[in-house]
Amino acid sequence: MSRRRKGRNVNGILVIDKPIGVTSNGILQQVKRLFGAAKAGHTGALDPLATGVLPLCFGEATKFSQMMLDSDKAYITTARLGIRTETGDSEGAVVEEKPVPALTEADVEAVLARFRGPIEQVPSMYSALKHQGRPLYEYAREGIEIERPARPVTIHELTLLAVRENELDLAVSCTKGTYIRSLVEDIGDALGCSAHVSALRRTMASGYTLEAAHDVGTLEAMRERGESLDGLLLPPDSALTMFPELHLSGPSLVSILNGQPVRMTDQSLEGLVRLYGNQGFVGLAEALPEDGGIQLVPRRLVKSS
Repeated sequence: MSRRRKGRNVNGILVIDKPIGVTSNGILQQVKRLFGAAKAGHTGALDPLATGVLPLCFGEATKFSQMMLDSDKAYITTARLGIRTETGDSEGAVVEEKPVPALTEADVEAVLARFRGPIEQVPSMYSALKHQGRPLYEYAREGIEIERPARPVTIHELTLLAVRENELDLAVSCTKGTYIRSLVEDIGDALGCSAHVSALRRTMASGYTLEAAHDVGTLEAMRERGESLDGLLLPPDSALTMFPELHLSGPSLVSILNGQPVRMTDQSLEGLVRLYGNQGFVGLAEALPEDGGIQLVPRRLVKSS
């Protein structure tokens, strides 16, 4: 006999402004308890040092968490120059110190230009990437160095916000899999003085910005006042606006809801498509071009509440 999942059915997305000093999973479990939710997950962890946008998925929205994980991200970070740490951020032990040269904005801009666009990046040993089933940070804590091949990432934007005697403030917009710690270390090396991340704030993930984010303290206060938190949830399709939408009705809708592909002669779409029926969003399908139209194949359907 299968065990019943504890908690109630909650469906939607909540954007949290993660505070410093806690793990993403710790925040997830705290918010899940506040909602009394049966099922929830986050869409890409932030280090305890980092703050900012952390989308949490509940119920049916968890079906789209991988797509959200694969989305672009944006950050504001402070790079502390002259010091390399074991972890690439201020939580690690210092392993190297170098004098910081007198840097002008022009000096820094000349270096930053080399990191814009497609680049190759070697992931940090203190990352959650896995080697033989174990995350790299476990090996790092045991003093074991694992060879990591460079991976292609794209830095869409890299903006210098401020230059101080031994610090840089940077705004970064990048593709999935980009490690800001590795980027800052590489920039420090290019400046000839080493560097590590001393502050990191994620300003955008999965299309959500800080303007949409809530802090956990506000949620706790609402619960203490007996207020429902459900009104804070965003619909699952709010994370999928990068895909075109298609409205179905009649036999086509019935077939899709039964998990069956349908052929449509009046469409020329290709790739993933948001599907809507009479009652709203029903899920994602893939549009496959064929002679005279498309075949629409259901990929991720949501249960009606």
